[in-house]
Amino acid sequence: MPAGHERSRASSVSAPPRTLTALIDRFDPEVMELPGGRARIRLEVRGQGSWDAIVDGGGACLAPASGSAHAVLSADAATWVTVGRDLRGGMEAFGAGRLSVRRNLHLGVGLLAATSGATEEGRLEFKRARTRAGSLSYLQAGPGPAVAVALHGLGATKISLLPTVAALAPDMRVIALDLPGFGDSAKPLGAPYDARFFARATVALLDELGVERAHVIGNSMGGRAALETGLSHPERVGRLVLLAPSMAWRRERAWAPLLRLVRPELGLVQLAPRGPVEGLVRRLVPGGADGWSAAGVDEFLRSYLTARGRAAFYAAARQIYLEEPHGENGFWPRLRTLQPESLFVWGRQDTLVPLAFARHVTDALPGARHLELDCGHVPQLEAPEQTHAAVREFLLSAPVTAASRSRR
Repeated sequence: MPAGHERSRASSVSAPPRTLTALIDRFDPEVMELPGGRARIRLEVRGQGSWDAIVDGGGACLAPASGSAHAVLSADAATWVTVGRDLRGGMEAFGAGRLSVRRNLHLGVGLLAATSGATEEGRLEFKRARTRAGSLSYLQAGPGPAVAVALHGLGATKISLLPTVAALAPDMRVIALDLPGFGDSAKPLGAPYDARFFARATVALLDELGVERAHVIGNSMGGRAALETGLSHPERVGRLVLLAPSMAWRRERAWAPLLRLVRPELGLVQLAPRGPVEGLVRRLVPGGADGWSAAGVDEFLRSYLTARGRAAFYAAARQIYLEEPHGENGFWPRLRTLQPESLFVWGRQDTLVPLAFARHVTDALPGARHLELDCGHVPQLEAPEQTHAAVREFLLSAPVTAASRSRR
């Protein structure tokens, strides 16, 4: 959290540590897209003080900590030395909880990438693409020619797939996308925010980046979007990895008639003050006060506490609940037509997409592969080693021609 009054005052009269100075001296503006054009990112050295990295399109500089910051990075002195030596070490420190990144992870992790000093092809980068589906924010790492696109779940952002990017980047180019309505991507009012809409956005990004064919990885709502990309655009998909994907409910949906009458645009009005909303969300999310859960809550609130972000969230949630399971255009009959090879990863403790769905998927897709893990709804965060080992094996056994004509 931001430094207290005494710590801020101390930082204003002392020079920043050499580790922080060296980081900022390496800042590369080509690596980090700034949504607002300028950002103040607080760097806390626990027990020593706090300084702000002032970042804009022309570079970055250090200043005494002052006022409010867009993002806050906090670690002890030894961890900052590790961060300064190697970005991968910094990401490991982040995952292990020794480095805290709060408020805006696009800016916080983006600063780490931009100050890593990396120049090789496949370095971690935060980018923006202007597509026919609107402005889309994404991060990417890894060399080609194989490409994988990763899609996040409801209320999450591309940052929830950072461990997946890190795990696969040594072998392929991995692009984690903020789906429209979430994170730093465009949030058009009145958009359907259904699986077909997200699939079109995914293909629009591939078109803009010059990628003809890619593997698609998705978690939860992103898993449903990945499936839709494979159903509607099979020629653009290599293989599919579905991490606890959301699916049409097979049982009766008691609230469906009423929900059809409720417009998601009601989300434009915030009915409760920010304080109670934030407190409620953190109480509902296990571990919502620290670690990955706290960072995920920060990312959720960053969108949800804006009018367009709320409208997009409600619209997407509404579409998930109302999707027709049966009939000519229903989800389950359509699933039988899926062409790309698929790996489904299920969590035995998942209460949102129970393991029972695996049996229904097997009935529809006898050739699909399945992996059951002792985790909940977010395998890439809850069981990262097992999840990513299986994903790497599955994708690397596919032909390298999964992508071609790739431009950055």
